[in-house]
Amino acid sequence: MSDIAAREKLLESPEMKEKYDLEYPFYQPDPAAIQQLKTLLIDKNIIIVMGTWCGDSRLQVPHFYKVLDESGVSEKQITLIFVDASKKAAHGLTDNLNIDRVPTFIITAHQKEIGRITEWPLDTLENDIIEILNKKQ
Repeated sequence: MSDIAAREKLLESPEMKEKYDLEYPFYQPDPAAIQQLKTLLIDKNIIIVMGTWCGDSRLQVPHFYKVLDESGVSEKQITLIFVDASKKAAHGLTDNLNIDRVPTFIITAHQKEIGRITEWPLDTLENDIIEILNKKQ
């Protein structure tokens, strides 16, 4: 799989679906962080670059979706891009994104990158997003 897709496409991969079904309900984001993100993520867009073959993607992407869902981010604010093992996507979708590890979560505003989380958060996904968004205000 190497293309732009909706979350449903993510679940077509048996190994991804198995991990998603386990990790999404298990992950419990910090409620205080989620309250901050509800405001901070307004008018922001998210690009998720991942590989269903990648163990880090199978773990972190369900957690990231849980944070976005609890923060009220709509599906139309999220672009999900699947890459192959060379971290390339069909139609050159990632050519200008500087992807060297996956998953990569890119936060944008007005079509400009304001920050990213690559592979693993430094703290937690929700706190790393807050840190990125607070630096850019």
